[in-house]
Amino acid sequence: MKVQNTLFNKLLVLLQQCLLTCRNIMTHSSIMVDVGKWPIFTLLSPQEIASIRKACVFGTSANEAIYITHNDEVFVFGLNCSNCLGTGDNQSTIVPKKLEALCGKKISSLSYGSGPHVVLCTEDGEVYAWGHNGYSQLGNGTTNQGITPVQVCTNLLIKKVVEVACGSHHSMALSFDGDVYGWGYNGNGQLGLGNNGNQLTPCRVGALHGVCILQIACGYAHTLALTDEGLLYAWGANTYGQLGTGNKSNQLSPMQIMMEKERVVEIAACHSAHTSAAKTQSGQVYMWGQCRGQSVILPHLTHFACTDDVFACFATPAVMWRLLSVEHEDFLTVAESLKKEFDSPETSDLKFRVDGKYIHVHKAVLKIRCEHFRTMFQSYWNEDMKEVIEIDQFSYPVYRAFLEYLYTDSVDLPPEDAIGLLDLATSYCENRLKKLCQHIIKRGITVENAFSLLSAAVRYDAEDLEEFCFKFCVNHLTEVTQTTAFWQMDGRLLKEFIAKASKCGAFKN
Repeated sequence: MKVQNTLFNKLLVLLQQCLLTCRNIMTHSSIMVDVGKWPIFTLLSPQEIASIRKACVFGTSANEAIYITHNDEVFVFGLNCSNCLGTGDNQSTIVPKKLEALCGKKISSLSYGSGPHVVLCTEDGEVYAWGHNGYSQLGNGTTNQGITPVQVCTNLLIKKVVEVACGSHHSMALSFDGDVYGWGYNGNGQLGLGNNGNQLTPCRVGALHGVCILQIACGYAHTLALTDEGLLYAWGANTYGQLGTGNKSNQLSPMQIMMEKERVVEIAACHSAHTSAAKTQSGQVYMWGQCRGQSVILPHLTHFACTDDVFACFATPAVMWRLLSVEHEDFLTVAESLKKEFDSPETSDLKFRVDGKYIHVHKAVLKIRCEHFRTMFQSYWNEDMKEVIEIDQFSYPVYRAFLEYLYTDSVDLPPEDAIGLLDLATSYCENRLKKLCQHIIKRGITVENAFSLLSAAVRYDAEDLEEFCFKFCVNHLTEVTQTTAFWQMDGRLLKEFIAKASKCGAFKN
């Protein structure tokens, strides 16, 4: 019987390890981001950006960053507050510096604490920390500041850590067997040890013994944990309701949080905020705690699609709460792929010939995007059987811009050509395109072309554009009346303009 129990326990540990591995892959590898969305990365060259595989923006003002390249080198750059870049000095740098001690270590999880300090773990389960250490949040048993990455050996050396999380002055670690360890400041019970005593070295959260934890997350002074059964636990500071218990009382030990009887698959918190978030199995995202100055004491359903969006909108600064994989330009979205195939001879099944030039398109795209072409290709028009369609009503720049608009939703034309496109949009009943053309014309109006644009607005029945052009002409009456376009204007339209301008007082001394 004892042998069977031993085998069962080994099998259980193995299953837990597999589950934790899957969780680690799903949580970290499937989240893809474009680092260009974070201003600090504009400091890097295109070549440096292209080399990034994983990245994390951190710091009190989102002014520090760490990234890992495709060949597993580790670089840091930014302000270097409290030596949080780990470079061995206190110098800021806009040029990325390599952290030799971490190169080749295969970093799997990284977290920043607003103390400030940094903690990370590798795929081999090793934990490294550096930065501010006033409350022993580096876990090395001292309060000496760390200026370079140093491995956390005390109490974790024989443990394989799969995830780390940091609050303001406390740190947490999750091992492959589902145990949670905490160290550093504990004034609000954020270590979950049942007391308020600070910890100089990692200490296991005994209240979670027997519970397999899959994920941990830390807010400024509170901690969240997610079990393999999809249950949520929270402890620590609760001034803003960030624990989700329905009150504002601090919790010294882990307390289960009710989530509408639905399984939780991801939790999130950010070192700079008193906010918590969770994603359920059905994809719904909840948040609670400090939300734009208000205290939400119970999980509140949001319209967000992922937990990262919660902190992008509600955390100050908008830092990353976890290490994220980077999306590069070799991946194209549906919209980008469609744009790429415009005027492509390799994939097109139809050509338009305008002014002797060809434009290559796809019938399916045209039918989907435009009622005019849907009618053309689904009826008994002669064009439906043709491989080349001649267009003589519009110029090549205008018709090309129209077809490109159907692929991209955007227009790039000078105001003079936009007039022709406005005519086309009117003929094809493309109201959105009509508005875009009017916007281009308004943006590009000058003294020289004002009367030409006014004439076009009248001709194409664009009332809003007509009024805009009229006011421009009146406001610049002397200069406009000296242009060639003014004297070439149709006599009837010229009389109407003079009469309307007179009523507006344009000719009063």
